[in-house]
Amino acid sequence: MSSRAYFDHAATTPMLPQARAAWVAEAERFGNPSSLHAAGRRRRQVVEESRESIAGQLSVRPSAVVFTSGGTEADNLAIKGLFWAERAARGATTILASAIEHHAVLDPIVWLETDQGARVDWLPVDSLGRVSVDDVLARLAGDDPVALCTVMWANNELGTVQPVHQVAEACRAAGVPFHTDAVQALGHLPMDLATLGATAVTISSHKIGGPFGVGALILDPTQKTTPVLHGGGQEREVRSGTLDAPSIAAFAVAVEHAVRGQQERARHLAALREALRVGILDAVPTAVVNGDPGTGPDERLPGNLHVSFPGCEGDLLLMLFDAAGVDCSTGSACTAGIPEPSHVLLAMGADEATARSSLRFSLGESSTAADVQAVLAALPGVVERAARAGSVAGRTG
Repeated sequence: MSSRAYFDHAATTPMLPQARAAWVAEAERFGNPSSLHAAGRRRRQVVEESRESIAGQLSVRPSAVVFTSGGTEADNLAIKGLFWAERAARGATTILASAIEHHAVLDPIVWLETDQGARVDWLPVDSLGRVSVDDVLARLAGDDPVALCTVMWANNELGTVQPVHQVAEACRAAGVPFHTDAVQALGHLPMDLATLGATAVTISSHKIGGPFGVGALILDPTQKTTPVLHGGGQEREVRSGTLDAPSIAAFAVAVEHAVRGQQERARHLAALREALRVGILDAVPTAVVNGDPGTGPDERLPGNLHVSFPGCEGDLLLMLFDAAGVDCSTGSACTAGIPEPSHVLLAMGADEATARSSLRFSLGESSTAADVQAVLAALPGVVERAARAGSVAGRTG
């Protein structure tokens, strides 16, 4: 696999050597962190030291860090838990959510609407994939009490950064809990959660060089939240389940690395991304770069490039690149294999053909200039073959 060019870091990124070392060291020990004997207490110490480390890196209290099995569980806990709690406390049943959320947020919201009586007010996005703060303010001022608002920090497909600080401020002023899925933002954008002031923030380990199967919901300790899992009462009775001490230890190492190296990493990725963007547009002048064209931390993720290739099918482009030794994506890995147009591009106003013709190239810390050149070398042949296949399909369809 070392000869391949990997451009799917937004789906998962290689595990850091230091995170792997922390996991291996802790995996050789035993004991349940909830047990009261010496082995259990040693495990509990590892968990709590990791919690304190993550909290310190993100500028929150340790009690705000609720460990989960990953981003999907954390999103579900935030969306369902906040909705149920606010419905019980205030009778609020309206959810505000951007139309381009990850399915880990979209699907729980749709379930709450169909099974739990929620009323969903979808926030539209502009042609860059960004919500309007004025729109959020207007909807918060409506007659229906809002149970929660959720807007992702940065979109996993487009890379567009949302105005989460302004949305969080608007929600605080209205007394409405605000959740943001920050899975794609951590390690790529400046992240001070004390300044943000959100009620709940989702982060995930394997997106920042930690192991699979662990993440966290950074949850305001003063916020009432209904648990989704019931059992042993771990994590302040917000999330029951035996804590995975080895993964949590490695997660803490990855968070520290992500936060401390953010600025240098962003510069590295932005430079590679720009070289890839220029090279693609030179080779395929009809290609269209989606999302915000800027490169600042308030505009787009530094390592994301989302491109539409008119006349080509994204799934075929992906397979042709795969055969050429390049790993990229048509969008979220969680919906890979489902031949549906991107809901993100459709929400931006793109037609179905454009939404089906797109690829995401996402770079990471291990990305190199040689990887970029591998994409650009394969690109002309890949696009020519995909366009020819599309032309044949159009004639026979």
